[in-house]
Amino acid sequence: MSAPARVTPSVAQTTSKTPRGTLYRGNEGMWSWVLHRVTGIAIFFFLLVHVLDTALIRVSPEAYDAVIGTYKNPIMGLGEVALVAAIVYHAFNGLRIIAVDLWPWATRHQRQLWWGVLAVWAVTVAGFSARHVPIVLSEIGGGH
Repeated sequence: MSAPARVTPSVAQTTSKTPRGTLYRGNEGMWSWVLHRVTGIAIFFFLLVHVLDTALIRVSPEAYDAVIGTYKNPIMGLGEVALVAAIVYHAFNGLRIIAVDLWPWATRHQRQLWWGVLAVWAVTVAGFSARHVPIVLSEIGGGH
């Protein structure tokens, strides 16, 4: 006696009728993944530029001074805030990923852990910004 034929459900039967707002229909898991990749790439390119401009000191100290001089402006000061924000998110989310990989309880609570990462990230970046932005803005007037 042969087994009955398997019936494959149609796409309409397996697809949600109500979209959740994104093409990927992801929630916290997707956004934590996307932000982790984006911040990782941004940090990589910062480090690449940092190594290259620091290497200039061996080639020409005058060229190094000129490049570093271009970095001393308010736009780059605000860029430093963005860099710190990226590094802090990447670090805290990396710790969350390690916890999820190591402990079963963390896997069950990964959504709450991600919101915790965002909360700690926001507090950390706010603290850094409160100290750094006034310094950046004071350089506009020429003082320090």
